[in-house]
Amino acid sequence: MKLIIVDGLDGVGKDTHAQLIKKKYEDKGLKVIIRSHPESDNFYGRTAKKSLLKTGLINQIKASLFYALDVLYSLKRYYYSKSNRVDVLIMVRYLIGTAYLPKRLSPLAYLFFIKFVPLSDYMFFLDAPPSLLVSRVSKRSEVEMFETLEEFIKVREKAYILINKWQHWHIIDTSGSVDETFANISRILDEIDREKESKA
Repeated sequence: MKLIIVDGLDGVGKDTHAQLIKKKYEDKGLKVIIRSHPESDNFYGRTAKKSLLKTGLINQIKASLFYALDVLYSLKRYYYSKSNRVDVLIMVRYLIGTAYLPKRLSPLAYLFFIKFVPLSDYMFFLDAPPSLLVSRVSKRSEVEMFETLEEFIKVREKAYILINKWQHWHIIDTSGSVDETFANISRILDEIDREKESKA
């Protein structure tokens, strides 16, 4: 199974590019599933989402905890399951959710988490300036607790500390158009695919 991680802060275009990746591999005849966390089909995801729409430290920790459980639920349901096997599993919001924890807890949670979840050569961290992220999320009907300029700046700083602890991320600037961004992602996917095929 090909495991593709699409991670980053809110507003960077994770779901948009996950859908484009899905189409890329479906056009090759592969079975593809996207899990975009928090998901609404289980208790963990619904609880995480409700907590994100509230404020305060307790809800911040609660959102991160249930978000992590939601990711583990997705892995159990699709990555480890023999009955729900797919060719490509795209996980949207995966490890960088730990960047939303308080600064002292964030790196500990990240290092703990990577010991229990599968990692991949296909790990993308989508990024854009915080001012652009605020502009993008302001158009949504619901604004979460972390979707302010101040929070975007703080969480982005923590996210970069985390991704530097695991050097396998492909950092993608999403400031340009969707077509430009996806062309960059698609090129990297093709390079990794070719490398793996040559080793097979």
